Amino acid sequence: MAKKSVKAVIPRWRYYLVMLFLASLPLMLLGKIAQLQILPSEARGVDFLQSQGDNRSIRTVVIPAYRGVITDRNGQPLAVSTPVAAVFVNPQQIQEKDIARLSDEMGLVESQLKSRLSRYRHKSFMYLARQLPIDRAERILDLNIAGVSVEREYKRFYPAGEVTAQLVGVTDINDNGQEGIELAYDTWLTGESGAKKVVKDRAGRVINDISLINPARPGEELRLSIDLRVQYAAYRALKKAVQKHNAKSGSIVILDVRSGEVLAMVNQPSFNPNDRVNLSQSAVRNRAMTDLMEPGSTVKPFTLLAALESGRFSAESLIETSPGYLKVDYKTFVDPVNYGQLDLAGILIKSSQVGTTKIALALDPQSTRDLFQRVGFGEVIGSGFPGETMGSLPAYQTWDPVTQATFAFGYGLNVSPLQLARAYAVLANNGVRKEVSLVALDSAPDSERVIDIEISKQIKLMLLAASGDKGTGKRAMIDGYSVGGKTGTLHKVKRGGGYDENRY
Repeated sequence: MAKKSVKAVIPRWRYYLVMLFLASLPLMLLGKIAQLQILPSEARGVDFLQSQGDNRSIRTVVIPAYRGVITDRNGQPLAVSTPVAAVFVNPQQIQEKDIARLSDEMGLVESQLKSRLSRYRHKSFMYLARQLPIDRAERILDLNIAGVSVEREYKRFYPAGEVTAQLVGVTDINDNGQEGIELAYDTWLTGESGAKKVVKDRAGRVINDISLINPARPGEELRLSIDLRVQYAAYRALKKAVQKHNAKSGSIVILDVRSGEVLAMVNQPSFNPNDRVNLSQSAVRNRAMTDLMEPGSTVKPFTLLAALESGRFSAESLIETSPGYLKVDYKTFVDPVNYGQLDLAGILIKSSQVGTTKIALALDPQSTRDLFQRVGFGEVIGSGFPGETMGSLPAYQTWDPVTQATFAFGYGLNVSPLQLARAYAVLANNGVRKEVSLVALDSAPDSERVIDIEISKQIKLMLLAASGDKGTGKRAMIDGYSVGGKTGTLHKVKRGGGYDENRY
């Protein structure tokens, strides 16, 4: 007997219900999308999504401030800031496969870069390179490596190089003053960074500026007193002389005696501030302001000034220097030859130790010291230059004869080259003292008369003679110019104490 097949019949209402549900799904999805995109009051709606998107693309970036330019008195640039770039990476985002490409482009050793990234793996920031040329940083960014970004910064450049290195100084990699004028006037030169909102792409490039939060304020310009033309001439002359005499070091200071402004200040050895890879610390310091020396016979004119001020001597006074030596207590002072009778100018011309000693012993030592102090010995210059020394000017309770004599020709006190130049500027300015300035002055500086004008003029005539054809400074003569000055020779101190007779 044949079986009959039975077909299951789905109710029509159930079929329509399923179809209605399936048809409504796209509408529900569109409604939810509309809800999120349009309704601001909806939790995690349009405002929330917009803020989340902004957080991933809108950034607040620092606008680096331009450091103030340093110029010479005529506006020639001595220190300027040039735009460069810093490349950094988020070690948590960079992929292993990209490290080789990155190291090749940056000229880094791949294994060393991996090691650095490993050490910073728990941090979100690591510098890869600083102060790169902008075009090179852009090439690195073009690799489109996740986590690698670039920021703008500034690098200091010194157009005059080693010629002004110790005076102008240098900044560090963050553009903060480290030496010289850069450090002394760091607050003045440093600007104030700004900030702005920008849109960045995945690679960290700024693709749109949204708004300026606050503008960057550049640092102030600083005009120094030096004349770059004079500075170059002094530097060439000093470098040539140091090389010729195989000297370890040397300094030149040139002052405008009418204003006290420094027109040139150079030292040897020097360094290239634009390339400090093999920098020697001994080349960094500004020896003209930081180093001390016993001035030797260069202070004899001031001893003669004290003699003229005392009233016990005149320019015509004759001093007997025979037989060419003089024993004072345990020490004998010797001239190269027996000069016989010398007036004060003659003592300066011949640089007679015997003549200077006899004059010094006839003077009140405190009065001599007082005159040395009036012309600036033992006093700080007051420029604010880092490491500037004040020297030493001993104030003895009692002066034994040997100390009194040696003090008169430059032993037992210490001065910097700049202090010695300042003292001579007093003589050149007819007894008026001007304070030294490293910055160009817009008005007449304060001044003080510390020596009688007539006495100053007498000493100036003696200095002219000392630099004449019969003086120890005859090699300083220049045709067509009046040159006055005094040479100085100093015995070096021995390690065990005392002075070495054969080292100068």
